[in-house]
Amino acid sequence: MVDESQRRHRSSAHIKHPDTIEFAGDFNLAAIVLSNHMGTGVDTNTGGENILPQMQELNIYESITKKAITGSIVILDATNLIANLPIQGTERIIFKLSTPGTSESNDIVDASELTGHPFYVYKITNRKQISEGVLLYTLHFGSREFMRNLRTRVSRAYSGTIDTMVANIFADKSGLDSRKTLNFEETRNQDKVVIPNMRPLDAIAMLAKRALPKNTNGVGYYFYETTKGFHFRSWESMCVTQGSFERPVKATFQYKPMNMEEPQSSGMGKGPSRTQQRTKPKPKILEDYESVEFYEFVNNFHDVAANTVMGTYAHNVITHNIYDKSYNNSAWNYHLQFGETKHSEEKQDEAANNKFQVSESPVDFDNNGISDYPNSRVSLQPTTQFLHGEDTGSYGTDVIDDGKLEGTRISQIYQVTAGTRLKLIIKGHSYLEAGDMIQFNLFSVESTNSDRFDFDPQYSGRYIVASIRHRVTDQEYKMIIECVKDSVKIPFKSIDTFPGITDKEEPTFTNIYDKEKPSFLS
Repeated sequence: MVDESQRRHRSSAHIKHPDTIEFAGDFNLAAIVLSNHMGTGVDTNTGGENILPQMQELNIYESITKKAITGSIVILDATNLIANLPIQGTERIIFKLSTPGTSESNDIVDASELTGHPFYVYKITNRKQISEGVLLYTLHFGSREFMRNLRTRVSRAYSGTIDTMVANIFADKSGLDSRKTLNFEETRNQDKVVIPNMRPLDAIAMLAKRALPKNTNGVGYYFYETTKGFHFRSWESMCVTQGSFERPVKATFQYKPMNMEEPQSSGMGKGPSRTQQRTKPKPKILEDYESVEFYEFVNNFHDVAANTVMGTYAHNVITHNIYDKSYNNSAWNYHLQFGETKHSEEKQDEAANNKFQVSESPVDFDNNGISDYPNSRVSLQPTTQFLHGEDTGSYGTDVIDDGKLEGTRISQIYQVTAGTRLKLIIKGHSYLEAGDMIQFNLFSVESTNSDRFDFDPQYSGRYIVASIRHRVTDQEYKMIIECVKDSVKIPFKSIDTFPGITDKEEPTFTNIYDKEKPSFLS
């Protein structure tokens, strides 16, 4: 709850230094300028109308599964701005949002004209009159690329590495024509690809499915926009750096019962004792920034039934080569091939190659593990050579690799989307963006009555930020984030033999006509 002193902080009479944090959730937001299609506003001296006093809530959405940023502003309008500006859906929104003390360009949400990139309004919803002369409505906006993508098409052939093709589409002056930073990971495969009259962002998304990282064995990239720019990268690049080194965490967050004191260790396993902790208290404001207001696990772990059907654990990919009329079977096995790619719990001195999210113990009388059933999902994938004069398959590599690569791509997608997914509500950190690595420390239930702070061995650990909702009101700045992990901190133990009763080796068949025969027929 924000107290009265924090509310006064937002009044126009209160002046503070932009580097001074008065409370966790504090922020710098001097103005939100709404500029119309003429480049002006009601107040023509400012080049637009400052709607910060009318703003009730500002939301900005970014995600590794969204190709562009969108957002909304809830406005309480007592000046009939909607008619006097007028607002028609072609306006720009200009502002600069930051956590006090952050001054680097990569640490702020910069939608200014001079150093950043304004957002573009595209619709108004929920308009209603709440009292005499007062309107309430929501302005929806997106990035320039969000709107540009709807107006242009790509229809041409590209050749070379996949990352080069993406860069060409990204910068094409007759297409997407982005002026932002594209953070990309090099690809090892190259090909010749014809883009058949597609929207630019859709074309890049299509290429992302074919991209193979230069330094790791994963398949498929994520293409998305954050408040800091665009990213074209693999899941593994979010887990490790340079394809092999431990990626440092951007921030550490923790949730603990109200009656527990703050521990000083951010590591896993055993934390400091309560006696040790009392001697080194953290500053209150730092403690508040690291504290989690609310958490829930959207997915506690893999939905085993759904992931079995989707091919996460086992997948038989049948490739049909149209060129020479041959076919090939490629069986994907989760437990055998998990170690070939990098994962969220990958650390310098602790590889994640056996930190499966599901045990490899047998699951049935046949003593097969969950990944030993390749027919859980069967896919037929047509492929060919020389489609554009290149002796390669669908991924720009040897055509015989297509089945294995497709199995890897499908499994990796669902390890992420259907893996452990965590939702957190925290204080606003303008430097965080989708794709960042964070540490989440969840105290075990036993810690409540223990002399030490023990972290949960499965649900604590390293998470990738999958999506962020920046939520700003006149009182404070919060973030609702969803984080995902595709591995566990401490490997599960497994056994070699199915633990069920195995003496019932044959089924029993009963004829119901015999079982229900009337006595007079006996």
